[in-house]
Amino acid sequence: MPVKHDLYQDLGMSKDDVHKHRADDKRLDALLTRYDDADKEVLEAEKASANDEDVEKLKKKRLLIKDEIRDRLS
Repeated sequence: MPVKHDLYQDLGMSKDDVHKHRADDKRLDALLTRYDDADKEVLEAEKASANDEDVEKLKKKRLLIKDEIRDRLS
């Protein structure tokens, strides 16, 4: 069963800390929204039993967005 990815654990920050930064940074806000959308795409693909190549592409897209978020929070 697909499980939502825990972005905050990966970032090593609490949800509250990330959202404090989000409130002051429109670019970060947009990235977090894009990340949530990408994560939903991965979950939907996994639920639909999409082929492995398609799921991997979606995961790579999500990872690139997470890297941008991490850079923005540094």
